[in-house]
Formats: sequence, C-alpha cells, structure tokens
Amino acid sequence: MSKLRGLITYIAGLLLTVIVVSGTDLNASQMVSVTIFIAIILGAILFWRLRLAFALAGVAVLLFSRVLDVPHLMKYAHFDVILFLMGMMTVIGFLEEQGFFEHVLEILFKYFSRSGLMLISGLLLMSAVFAALVDEVTSILFITALTLRITKHYDLDPLPMVIATVMATNVGSSFTVVGNPIGVLIAFEGNLTFLDFIRWATPIGVMVLILTIILASLYWRPYITKLNDMMNLLGEPNLGEEADKRKMRVSWAIFLCTIGGLVLHHPLEELLHLERNTLLLAVPLIMAGVTLLISGERARELIERRVDWWTLAFFIFFFATVGTLAYTGVTEIIAEAIIAYAGGNPILITTLITWTAGVLSAFMDNILAVATLVSVVHGLEAYGYHVFPTWWGMLFGACYLGNLTMIGSTANIVALGILEKERGRHIHFFDWFKPGLVIAVPQLTLATILLLLQHFVF
Repeated sequence: MSKLRGLITYIAGLLLTVIVVSGTDLNASQMVSVTIFIAIILGAILFWRLRLAFALAGVAVLLFSRVLDVPHLMKYAHFDVILFLMGMMTVIGFLEEQGFFEHVLEILFKYFSRSGLMLISGLLLMSAVFAALVDEVTSILFITALTLRITKHYDLDPLPMVIATVMATNVGSSFTVVGNPIGVLIAFEGNLTFLDFIRWATPIGVMVLILTIILASLYWRPYITKLNDMMNLLGEPNLGEEADKRKMRVSWAIFLCTIGGLVLHHPLEELLHLERNTLLLAVPLIMAGVTLLISGERARELIERRVDWWTLAFFIFFFATVGTLAYTGVTEIIAEAIIAYAGGNPILITTLITWTAGVLSAFMDNILAVATLVSVVHGLEAYGYHVFPTWWGMLFGACYLGNLTMIGSTANIVALGILEKERGRHIHFFDWFKPGLVIAVPQLTLATILLLLQHFVF
C-alpha cells in the first residue's frame, strides 16, 4: 500500500511540475531539464532504494531529447569527486579490516565514556574537527565507521547517531578552506585566504556547532538516555585490547599520511608548481594504491567489497542532471530573479543569497548551487555592491541548510550509503527531514544573525 501511495504521489508531483513549467517563459530545453531534475529528486525522496534507477532514466531522457550531450555529461558528472571518494573508500576499507577504528574507539572512550551525553557530544565535536582539518567526506567516512561500531556494541539504531554526526560534519566543514570544496571555490572566487576563514567563518561556525550539540541532545534525549543505560549495563566496548601492534603502526601511518597530504595539498601544489587541487585528488589515489599493495592477494576483494559503487554511480548521474540546469540556462534565470528582487539593500542581498544557497543545497548538489550563485555575486560586485559578506553567506547557507534533507550534501549521501551497505538500514525522506527541520533551520538562522551583526553592526 505504501508503494502505491508513493507511486501516486510521484505521478501527481510530476504532473504538477509539468503544469507549472508549461506556464513559464522557459524554452523547450529548459522545461525538459527542470522536469527531469524534479523527476529524479521526487524519485530519490519517495523511492530512496531505487534512486539510481531514476537517475539513470533521467539522464537517458536528457540524452535522447538532445538537452544534454555526452561531452557535457562527462563535464558535469564531477569525476574528480568520484575518484576522490573511490580512493578514500578504499583507504577507509583497509583501515576497517586492520581493526584501526576499534583502536581509535578505545582511545575515544577513555575521554568520553562517562555518559551517553558525553559520548554523543564527543562524537559531534570529533566530526566537526575532522571535517575542518581535512574535508567533510573524509570525516564522515571515518566517523560513520566509528558510529556503526558503537551502535552495534550497544545494540542501538545507528540512524540517529549517523544523522547527528553528519550534521556536525557539515558544520565543521565551514570552519576552514579545506573543509569543503565549497570553501575552496569561494576562496578563489572571492580572493579569500586561510586566515580570512579563521577570522570570519570559524567563530560563527563554532557558535553553530555549540547550538548543534545542544539541539541534538534535546531532540534525541530518549535515544541518549537509552545509550547511557546500555553503557552502564555493558561497559566500554573492549575492541582494541587484542590489536596487533604492527598492524596499528601501519594503519596509523596510512591514516596520518592521508590526513597530512590532504591538509597540506595546497602549499605542496604551489611548491611543486602543480595545478590547483591536483594533490587533493592524487593523495587519496596514492594512498589507496599503497593499501592495495599492502593487501596483496586480497586487493581485488578490498576494492569490490569496500567501495560503495552504488552510491558513486548515483553521484555521477545526479551531478550530470543538476549540471544540465546550468547548461540550458535555467540557473541564469534564477540569478537574474535574485538580483531583481534584492534591489540595492545590502542586508537583504546578503540574507537572500545566504538562504537561496541553503535552499538550493538542500535539494541539489551544494557545489553547483554555490557555483551558480558566484555569478550573481560577481554581477552585484560589478554594480558596486559590497559583496564581501555574501561570500560567507553562501558558505553558511550551503553547509548548514544542507543538513535539512538526506540529499543536501555529499556527506549526507555518503553516510547513508555506508549505513545501507553495512547494516541494510533504509530510510525515508521524513526520517531525515524531521530532525533536519529542528536542527538545520536554527543553524542557518543563528549563522545569518551573527553574519549580519558581524558585517553590518560591529
């Protein structure tokens, strides 16, 4: 019955989209691109386990209708992101098989095992710090592997803990340039430095992280209470006692080299005169190659079992579909509408850009959402507007309101892909949207208020 209800909702939503789009001034190609985009979004929301089927069918329609061609499909598919994820999944899979995360979990419990609240707070803090030091994807790959082990030991539903840590990861990714590809894009387009992020983004991000921990503790209070009871009953998980010292030395070397390479990729690129983000992609691929060499005969098994090919395939076709909106000029129309509505009020412009970035990121790839709005900001700058605050507004909107839905950021999709692969735990749209509404909206509201105070009052 639920499948039938979902099918009826999907058809109704699709028909409504066609009716609305037909009443606009969009040309034929733009109408098709918008309709297919909405069709894939609705399919992913209502039939999450079949999301790849909708993405495949959508791209096929775009190709058959000549709205998208093969060269632009390859361009918008973001294969750099796909290869980065493949490399990191291989490295994380290797560390998992070596028992590295059990070892780290034992260290974690030494500091945060006094109560369920302390443990959750520690995980959220660790999620944000890892994201700030490397990037959101690396952080969530590591933290999700950790949370799955904690919830398995205490026989708890992993979903609340996974959602909470993803939300903290997205917040932490706004702290520094390297925390998110969005930060890199904004830094280059706005001529911003690492110290600019420390001055303007990190203080607001820290305040939002504190709010996140408080809201998560209140929203999942019964869950945390149960975790606390299970911790008192079962004690600390004895997962690292029998760890092989040699394996741990190798695992720590792999982990630190990967993290260090990602943190230092930009200065190394400048030192070696390499193109921007060359080492950002090369480091996980190199380290994945090292893990495969160490694995020896088990290398093929590591690649086949530990890389989430299903999620990566969905990324390829979903990214290509969203890119078609830019290819057909739909994003330009959106940009012009924002400029016309905002007028010359700098506070309204900053607020509008911030929340537009957030809403777009909640339902599409946040990298493309920000890339679209960059042209808007440059247009405002050409007219003499003070656009410095809008760069930070885009950063906060894309990172924080990306917590609203399960497809709002790469970290969200990667975490759910791991949860689905490892535990067979499937979720529906409102399983994420409910806590997302309670936490993501206050996150961006606080960030917006602090942003406006920071730039227009003090």
